[in-house]
Amino acid sequence: MELPKHYNPQESEVKWMQYWEKEKIYKFDPESKAEIYSVDTPPPTVSGKMHLGHTFSYSQQDFVVRFQRMLGKNVFYPFGTDDNGLATERMIEKMKNVNGQFMKRKEFVELCLKTLEEIRPDFVYDWKRIGISADFNIFYTTIDAHSQKVSQKSFIDLYKIGRIYKKRAPFVWCPECQTAIAQVEMKDSERDSNLVYMKFDTSLGKQITIATTRPELLPACVAIHVHPDDKRYKKFIGAKAKIPFSDREVKINANKDVDMEFGSGAVYHCTYGDMDDVKWIEEFKIKPIEIINKNGTLNEKAGKFSGMHVKKARKEVIESLKEENKIEKIEPIKHVVNVHERCETDIEILNTDQWFIRYLDLKGDFIKYGRRIKWRPEHMRARYENWIDGLKWDWNISRQRHFGVPIPAWHCKKCNEIIVADEMQLPVDPLADKPKGKCKCGSNDFEPEKDVLDTWATSSLTPDIAVGLFKDKSIFKKLLPMSLRPQAHDIITFWLFNTIVKSYFHHQNIPWKDVMISGWALDPHGKKMSKSKGNVVDPRETLKKYSADAIRFWAAGSKLGDDLPFQEKDIVTGIKFTTKIWNASKFAFMHLQDYKLQKPKKLETMDLWLLSKLSRLIKDSTEFFNSYEYSHTKLEVDKFFWQNFCDNYLEIVKDRIYNPNKRGKEARVSAQYTLYNSLFAIIKLMAPITPFITEELYHSFFKQHEKIKSVHLTKWPDLDIINNKAENIGDFFVYVLQHARRVKAEKNMSMKDSIKKIIVKGKITKADFESIKDDLIATTKAEEIIFEQLNKDSIADYEVVVED
Repeated sequence: MELPKHYNPQESEVKWMQYWEKEKIYKFDPESKAEIYSVDTPPPTVSGKMHLGHTFSYSQQDFVVRFQRMLGKNVFYPFGTDDNGLATERMIEKMKNVNGQFMKRKEFVELCLKTLEEIRPDFVYDWKRIGISADFNIFYTTIDAHSQKVSQKSFIDLYKIGRIYKKRAPFVWCPECQTAIAQVEMKDSERDSNLVYMKFDTSLGKQITIATTRPELLPACVAIHVHPDDKRYKKFIGAKAKIPFSDREVKINANKDVDMEFGSGAVYHCTYGDMDDVKWIEEFKIKPIEIINKNGTLNEKAGKFSGMHVKKARKEVIESLKEENKIEKIEPIKHVVNVHERCETDIEILNTDQWFIRYLDLKGDFIKYGRRIKWRPEHMRARYENWIDGLKWDWNISRQRHFGVPIPAWHCKKCNEIIVADEMQLPVDPLADKPKGKCKCGSNDFEPEKDVLDTWATSSLTPDIAVGLFKDKSIFKKLLPMSLRPQAHDIITFWLFNTIVKSYFHHQNIPWKDVMISGWALDPHGKKMSKSKGNVVDPRETLKKYSADAIRFWAAGSKLGDDLPFQEKDIVTGIKFTTKIWNASKFAFMHLQDYKLQKPKKLETMDLWLLSKLSRLIKDSTEFFNSYEYSHTKLEVDKFFWQNFCDNYLEIVKDRIYNPNKRGKEARVSAQYTLYNSLFAIIKLMAPITPFITEELYHSFFKQHEKIKSVHLTKWPDLDIINNKAENIGDFFVYVLQHARRVKAEKNMSMKDSIKKIIVKGKITKADFESIKDDLIATTKAEEIIFEQLNKDSIADYEVVVED
């Protein structure tokens, strides 16, 4: 079959995407006896559309998975979507112009589920379009009945072993989302603010000045703290300070936690400005005053500031203090505050009823588990361990939202006993369902738990969710621990750590053997992409303009774990590769039409040269892929293809292919054998990275001989024809050829122009030279080549003189 003149990636890529799905090329076979390679595929969040970061990281994991499949392994590569969480809820509220908190839970949940069903197919299509080789029939959503059952069973199991508890306590709260959030869901954000120096009258008849960025919490002030070694304030320790706008007095305490260098060196303790305030409440046995509502407004305990949002109250408190001459000074500052990573809202600390997983006592075990896993790259493990070292609180797993996996529990109204669901009831919604039996006190009157589980409490179970789809198959027990967890570095503390936690509790084992951590796709200037900055690159537009293979080629240019700026020139390089391999294949296929896969009686030296170098390339590429160093494979194969194969070898064999009568049929068969096997090997080496063009080329010629329905199901190349002598002779040949080309270029000659004479000297034998002489004369277009053998002690390896 002759290839068209030009390759059309838009047409070809859609064709092969549909072919793979129709022919079930990537189907997992639960009955196979082959070695299993199982992947804990990251379920993308259905909260918009695929972004460039997705194409970057998912392509990188797919390189590895495709390689493992070509090794003959039975690949378990499921695909799920993460549509259980705040991001999805906010998207649907925006799409449908509703506020879920003001709707009945059942109605809002039904709206969410219906909307997700409508948008999910188009969302998943984007992953298919970039060539992700998952088995899309092994599919789950983190809100479907199966996932809810797995998540709720996890809750029940942990509750029964005493690891889950409910407690009313000060905890992190997002006023915008009106839900508790975990430590991992906070991020630091630098803000412009004011450090307000407020003067308090004291029982000593002297004033004490405290500095704060949150004067609006003044009505919640419960104490003032100074460092016991601070000479400025020693005399104040034990005295009382009067709260402005109030008759209340608070004690001035000695507290070694106080930073004497910050502000005035005196701290006012309000409930709650931060988690230090929480710690000091317990340490000094102080009763808190709660003045902040869940929506970020102040309550009646705030006096005349009641009903104001904290930001407005901040300004009003400052004005009132000025009126009473209680402001010493105000300093503009920049400082870092904790915000909710989802909505960028400043967090508050509120007293609320929350569910927690108790795990702070297991930090050492979690570090040990992390060290049993192979990290790619290894240095990413430090992020995991640093996170564990810095953990301060148990895992808060409850959220005050409508859409999510319901916490499977009820509270007995009579004795307040907690009753969890029976496993046979799962999945269960306590708002609609009742416990199976009575409370142990005999009561049948229950208050349903209204909270839902944090999305990470479910996402941390993706190995169990995916593998659980095969629970009734004999292969079920062989799927855990999984072979690989691929993910980006920014969610090591979210997804990776929490999955290890759940695996520790439920399986007493690591969830996967390897983790591969990808970096971020950045804008052309190396900055993180964001809509607010206007620097977002839409992969759909790039697909339309170029191709999926070109994007994947770009993604393969980054070492695993490294961030990679998006440069359009790198996408163009990918297009140049697909164009070049298309044209090289056109030439090869044209001259392989009469080739019957016969092996030559003897390989010509230059054929042996190429195959020997190809053998080394295959060996190195295999080692690279096994070490998750796909970028090295891409770099080395690309270099071999352009330089050794196209620039040199294709030119070298033309004479033998064009002139079989002159050079002999065996010489032509040797060239055809080498051409077939080297091009096919290059295509297979690049198949994990550029799956579409390689499939097109395979079906255009190789399939008729190989009889396998996809290049991605063929065996990874395994060539072992390393011949040092042939490589040495061939390198001499290439040196002479390049020298001849350079002379022609310098004299503005065509490469097809003939040369009168070339005098060459080299550290090869006369017999070695004779084995390449005909190819060298034909390629250089020399009328005569005179060879002289150099002594082994000669300084130079080669000497060339060209006479035109």
